Amino acid sequence: MNKTASESLWKRWLDRLLVLDVFVVLAGALWFAAAVVASSQGLEAPLRQFQRLWEPLFTPAIGLLIAAALVNGISSWWQRRALQAGRDSET
Repeated sequence: MNKTASESLWKRWLDRLLVLDVFVVLAGALWFAAAVVASSQGLEAPLRQFQRLWEPLFTPAIGLLIAAALVNGISSWWQRRALQAGRDSET
């Protein structure tokens, strides 16, 4: 297996992980909204369960999502900068 094939496999699994992470964060947001509505109706169990899962599940998921967005943005910026430098050196 050559280097590009292993890198694409690694990137494919990383992309899958990040897509799963987005769904976890979205599900957490929906759960929170439903739990707040239920709490206003006197049903406290969903909000308590959400609070129990906040630190071990949702905080790392949100952190991973933000970190991935930052790395993606920096990578795109770096690639654009390298392309511009390549064009400037050709002229």
